[in-house]
Amino acid sequence: MKSNQTPAAAGPQVKRELRLEKRKLLLRDLIRDRWMYLMLLPGVLYFIVFKYVPMYGVTMAFQDYKPHTGFFGSPWVGFKHFERFFSEPQFWMLFRNTIILAVYNLIFFFPLPIILALMLNELRRERFKRFVQTLIYIPHFVSWVVVVGIFYILFTTENGILNEVIYQITGEKIAFLLEKDWFRTMIVSQSIWKEVGWGTVIFLAALAGVDLQQYEAARIDGAGRWRQLWHITLPAIRSTIIILLILRLGNFLDSGFEQIFLMITPTNREVSEVFDTYVYTKGMTQAQYSYSAAVGLFKSFVGLILVLGSNWMAKRFGEEGVY
Repeated sequence: MKSNQTPAAAGPQVKRELRLEKRKLLLRDLIRDRWMYLMLLPGVLYFIVFKYVPMYGVTMAFQDYKPHTGFFGSPWVGFKHFERFFSEPQFWMLFRNTIILAVYNLIFFFPLPIILALMLNELRRERFKRFVQTLIYIPHFVSWVVVVGIFYILFTTENGILNEVIYQITGEKIAFLLEKDWFRTMIVSQSIWKEVGWGTVIFLAALAGVDLQQYEAARIDGAGRWRQLWHITLPAIRSTIIILLILRLGNFLDSGFEQIFLMITPTNREVSEVFDTYVYTKGMTQAQYSYSAAVGLFKSFVGLILVLGSNWMAKRFGEEGVY
């Protein structure tokens, strides 16, 4: 029996039926996986409340914000605060210090968790491997206040342990914590000691997914440890490395406020003042809320550009990227 509907009338009806079918499938999936979605709910609420809702505060950067008038009562000034920031004498000093620290961390810190994960992956004694992993994970849970305190005990010129050893050998002491030439070395060293162990977690998880049969086949073909590392292990974690590198670039200008704030002294301020400490000084101690918000927004914009650019480059070279 032929249908009395014309093709033009059948088209919208088919689309409605397809939409209805998709809704039924979605509802069925929601009911089936309701406990998984319930577990996901706290994380979603966290990001909504603490990440997305506060984004409205970005409008402060385009206002002369006054706490007593609020967002809706403060006058709009456009790009006034950005123009002031870019014309400040300190801008290039802040930019230089932040970029140098970011590059140092990228060059010296980022590869170390990969190298350490590869070394741990080669250990065959599980008990010793777990002991080493626990030992290098512990510093991650130590606050920056404690880390700086430990470095102070080791490197201060007044009874510092390492300085006392240096004095016994050379007859001189080195002001590691005061001289500006040592500041960046100290910052990068602290970051490595505190976070390099924790950074191996993701890479070890990626290495755990490598098929062991590939290593067996490589050994049968006569490949040694280095060949296996180069042709099997590194390609297996390449996508993980690229994704973490892209995410790292998103925080490229985040130098770590707490760490640097605790290490700043009047003698090293020329190389230690960065965007994070500048925002704190202007926003919290001088109550220049709109100006500090403009500086923070500039940092975020640079991070966004770096993430988009690096993700585009990754896809151009055949990798998956972040999105």
